Amino acid sequence: MQIEELYQYSDTVNELLARYGVKFGIYKNGTFNEQLFPFDMIPRIIKKEEFTCLEKGLKQRVAALNAFIRDIYGKKEIIRDGVIPEEFIYMGSGYLAQCEGVLPPKGVFTHIAGIDLVQGKDGKWYILEDNLRIPSGASYPMIARTICRKSSPALFEQNSIVDNRDYAKLLRRTMDYVNTGGHTVILTPGRYNAAYFEHSYLAELTGAHLAIGHELVAENDHLYFVDYSGKKELVGAVYRRISDEYLDPMNFNSESVIGIPHIFDIYRKGNVAIINAPGNGVADDKGIYYFVPKMIRYYLGEEAILSNAPTYLPFYEEDMKYVLEHFDHLVLKDVAEAGGYGVVFGSEMTKEEKKKFVSMLKEEPRRFIAQEVIDFMDIDIYEEGKLLPRKADLRAFVLMEEEPVVWESGLTRFSRNPDSFIVNSSQGGGFKDTWVMAE
Repeated sequence: MQIEELYQYSDTVNELLARYGVKFGIYKNGTFNEQLFPFDMIPRIIKKEEFTCLEKGLKQRVAALNAFIRDIYGKKEIIRDGVIPEEFIYMGSGYLAQCEGVLPPKGVFTHIAGIDLVQGKDGKWYILEDNLRIPSGASYPMIARTICRKSSPALFEQNSIVDNRDYAKLLRRTMDYVNTGGHTVILTPGRYNAAYFEHSYLAELTGAHLAIGHELVAENDHLYFVDYSGKKELVGAVYRRISDEYLDPMNFNSESVIGIPHIFDIYRKGNVAIINAPGNGVADDKGIYYFVPKMIRYYLGEEAILSNAPTYLPFYEEDMKYVLEHFDHLVLKDVAEAGGYGVVFGSEMTKEEKKKFVSMLKEEPRRFIAQEVIDFMDIDIYEEGKLLPRKADLRAFVLMEEEPVVWESGLTRFSRNPDSFIVNSSQGGGFKDTWVMAE
């Protein structure tokens, strides 16, 4: 395949990515820090038949998750039938009482899902996490592939690699499917958001308006975009890149200055689609993750194609006992944290740290899950003229129209620390392109 010829372009490609603003930002100690998202030239390669299996499992999972959210804010049959404890749902920070009885356009809650997977050394894929609120990252492999294609066109001409440039078309179709009539808008918090590059890039590729909160106004139960001249245009779909709590100060956090007053009221009346739907956090809580295989069985009458990592809920007495007995061999995760935060390995704690954590675990058992540490596959990266093995995951993107559609690409993230299993950009990780082979 002659991937080696890409190595010589590594510095040039990263320089171009920096020039185009391919960065991410994080707030630390109250300060916004923006930095490059390092790109590794060696792609992750997935054979067609392997991706076909992943595709089936991902479609199945997202269909069940969408059914779960609709049920929880509707009839609550999964609670009535004892599949998930009622208190487990309502104790989660992602549940929003304001969403009770609200059915979004076309019944779609999970318009865009980012499902994180790892591949064990036995070759088996495991789901690590479901991201159903504001999953980000699709833009990075898109623009990296574009630059690599220009750097080495022959490599892409001579090999059967599925073209990943169709993500913008899939996204536009998803937005149009639920649009209630009017323009489509990508709502950004602004320049200092961690994923602002992605917001602007996707707006450019899809033809959607890129807007900040004050450019959208609610009038007469409809939403309007106000352009620079003061002209108002009806909006039918908002791909929001703002968290639920900041989306509408009249319905959620009253101190929000980046949201749109009364947008939730318009949404509740069915006059605008919000992508992804408010309240999705009830399904991507790390504790709820434990129940997804049961959801698949309950809603679809099928067994899960893709496996969860072996997971324990200290919420259950039996699981608490197991966690305490095997503490040193498990990874503990705070269900409300994201971006690699709130993840601790029992084996790395001091005696005092362990004692303190166990005390907290017993006091707040709903707050944590415990998982077996999966020794997932290493992938080579190219660094300082050498090939070095690093841990890596895959974020697959599933978009919902009438049926789920899986993008034939994905964001592969890797740890730059040889001793770390945490690959998130906020923890200093880098990213790769993901090549799905066409044959």
